[in-house]
Parts: sequence; C-alpha cells; structure tokens
Amino acid sequence: MQPIKRWTYLGLSLCLLSFAAVQAWGSSFSGISAATVLLQEPQQQPQPDQPKQDTVTAKSATFTGTIAKDGEQYVLRDSSGGVYKLDDSARAKPFEGKSVKVTGRLDMDAKLIHVESIEGAEG
Repeated sequence: MQPIKRWTYLGLSLCLLSFAAVQAWGSSFSGISAATVLLQEPQQQPQPDQPKQDTVTAKSATFTGTIAKDGEQYVLRDSSGGVYKLDDSARAKPFEGKSVKVTGRLDMDAKLIHVESIEGAEG
C-alpha cells in the first residue's frame, strides 16, 4: 500500500508544480492570467457588408470653424488648426473665408465631414 501513496503524492505534486509553472510563465509574458483570457468575450469580426463603426460616427455632430479652399476642394479649419475636407463643395462655396457651423458625420480616417448642412456662425 505504501508505493501507491508515494506515487499518488508524487503525481499530485508534479501536477501542482506544472500548474504553478504554467501560471507563472503565462503571466510574466502577457501581463494577464489564463483565467482572464478564458473569461473574455470573443471579439466579433466586422461583416464585409457592414460599415466600420469606428471610422464614421454613427450620429451627426456640429463642427465650427472657417471655410477655406484647398485646391479644388473646400475644407473646414477649426480653432485648434485641424483641417477637415468637406464632401459637398456646392454648399461650402458661398461660405469661403467665413466662420460657419457644419453639421454632418465625421470620417476620422479620411478627415472628411459628410455635410448635412452649413450655416454662418453667429459672431
């Protein structure tokens, strides 16, 4: 009966030692434990026919600045020096050089505002 107990203790000891080593090795490289990885929700991959939500804001916003011409295209220069292209030159042309409020959706990757409306800013 003695050899069975010895092998059982030896087996349990090796299992615990292995588990501790795996835990220590995983946390030193990734900064997270294996339990954290198992509890995380799987990330959804965007479907090809769906627009990317992170590049175009879902809702319209209002942007203020001055309309300027950059080559053949009109842009909005905001007070911090940021420059955003406008997708509707016909609406922007009458406001060249003027302070405006532009309502539209921003595409952050292209720095482009999809214009819904432009109006003069009250000074």
